[in-house]
Amino acid sequence: MKTPLYFISDIHLKLQTSPEEKSRRENLYRLLDHVRGTGGTCFFVGDLFDFYFEYPHLIPKAYTDFYQKALDMKKDGIELHYILGNHDYWVQDFMTEELMDKVYFDDATLEVDGKKFYITHGDGLLSWDHGYRMLQKTIRSPFFIWLFRWLHPTIAYKIANSISKSGRHPTHSEGFNEDVRIEIQNVAKNHFDKGFDFMICGHYHLGEMFSLNEGKLAILGDWFHRPSYAVFDGNDLTLHPWEHDA
Repeated sequence: MKTPLYFISDIHLKLQTSPEEKSRRENLYRLLDHVRGTGGTCFFVGDLFDFYFEYPHLIPKAYTDFYQKALDMKKDGIELHYILGNHDYWVQDFMTEELMDKVYFDDATLEVDGKKFYITHGDGLLSWDHGYRMLQKTIRSPFFIWLFRWLHPTIAYKIANSISKSGRHPTHSEGFNEDVRIEIQNVAKNHFDKGFDFMICGHYHLGEMFSLNEGKLAILGDWFHRPSYAVFDGNDLTLHPWEHDA
């Protein structure tokens, strides 16, 4: 696996285009062009799409520009890795065999240049998230996926648009965010005690880095309020904001 390694999360590409969505995509593609210029490997750490459900002979056309961008990156030798999130778990062979070099249906662990990484989208990690963990098991079950695939795509995508709240509301309260920080830091410390050097997490949209027990935890930001990316240069992991006009 080639360095540098880039980590991006919670982009939430939308099924419906708008001037705001176009601007967000242009901002993202500037970062992806930067990645292309430096070489290496790009990790999408979940919720790349606000909704993605792949049928045997059909993929969402709303993301055609991203598909082309990804294929161009691969032609230039950039490896693409995709940890599935709670908005985009339901992939099939187009994503696993055509677009991405590797797709992870669960958390990923790897070692690069002597450093051990634990990479997770992060949904379901919170100790009080009992209801979500039950929902997660249901909607990721083979039976649910088989059943949902019987819906006509137009109906399925309308349902997804109606229930999605990504980007519509402000971020969580500071009290909630502090509880999340404490919980995720405790998870990270356990991984660091087991020999991992770095943990990268999405889902919580914080855009923050923490040094803990000789390890580093990066909780990536979302691409509505605080776009950011983490990068491993072969020696250290750092977190960087990505401003709209960068």
